[in-house]
Amino acid sequence: MLTREAFEQREDQILAPYAMKVRHSRGRRHPEPEHAYRTAYQRDRDRIVHSSAFRRLEYKTQVFVNTAGDYYRTRLTHTMEVAQIARTIARTLGLNEDLTEAIALGHDLGHGPFGHSGEDELNDLMKEHGGFEHNRHALRIVDLLERKYPEFCGLNLTEELRLSLPKHESHDGGHALLEAQVVDAADQIAYNTHDVDDGLTSGLLVESKLDEVEIWQRALVHVRERYPDLPRSTRRYHTVRALIDSAVTDLLAASGERLADAAPADPAEARAAAEPLVVPSAEFVRMQAQLSRFLYRNFYNHHEVMRMRRKAHRFIREMFRELVADPNQLPPERAAWAEEVGRETAVCDHIAGMTDREAMQEYRKLFHPDVDALLG
Repeated sequence: MLTREAFEQREDQILAPYAMKVRHSRGRRHPEPEHAYRTAYQRDRDRIVHSSAFRRLEYKTQVFVNTAGDYYRTRLTHTMEVAQIARTIARTLGLNEDLTEAIALGHDLGHGPFGHSGEDELNDLMKEHGGFEHNRHALRIVDLLERKYPEFCGLNLTEELRLSLPKHESHDGGHALLEAQVVDAADQIAYNTHDVDDGLTSGLLVESKLDEVEIWQRALVHVRERYPDLPRSTRRYHTVRALIDSAVTDLLAASGERLADAAPADPAEARAAAEPLVVPSAEFVRMQAQLSRFLYRNFYNHHEVMRMRRKAHRFIREMFRELVADPNQLPPERAAWAEEVGRETAVCDHIAGMTDREAMQEYRKLFHPDVDALLG
């Protein structure tokens, strides 16, 4: 039987020198006995998967509000896709796959309802109280808001995972761990390519308009050469698949060269490099930027998406102001939390924890009660 010690020894044998090995972890804020057959990073992964915040991702917006349809991606399916891509990259580069997977599964825990629209509105409402940013809020969730263990608040994750969640901030004057850089790159690959897929499925994107996008055209030519007789719907699936494969292949080649040139002897040297080491080639950055511009122009700013975004801003703003004005309308535990941390912070925590459906139901109860709501 393989024990935790055996897994730790295997890391020493398999992982690259610049990988973050679990035996060099800075540990947890609240010391705990080690597990018999799971490493610390494997326990981090499992604690995230079993958290309330992770389960709620199933009903939180990626682009489309959760009620728009059952096929479209949610924060949960996006998170799983990021984890799959990130694990492949980490394994190939000789990085710590367990840590990478844990970071990927936790990277969107801090998102509130209605995606970036909800985040932008909460940030504006909280501007005099520290603002709101989903990466920082993810850290707040795992450090404070999850309440599952009698010995401590939060999930008591390892320091390496904690520091990897607020990915847009500096880490002790250096770059993020290479495993966190992998997740950042995988996140961009996943949301760009899968937003194209969802946009085409919804009919808001017209495939012929993608003729102007070089990276899409390259993938389409590849698929047509390999499978000349595919029906359109199947061809689109394979084109999206080819997009991901080409992006990952480029990232691995470019990052492999950077790592070989820098030759970091350990994770600290990798973090101290002049530039991040896990990045795509300049050509692929250019093509990804072109795809992003296309999506903003033709999808994210489509009038139907904009209509959903405006509704989201209004729901969040009006709920926030109403609950701050009268926190007695909060559930008892949230009202008590407001006494402890202040009304604005407590209401922000409350709303940020909602799914899309919960936010819409709460809005109806506050402002448009019907008989069922009044009796419920």
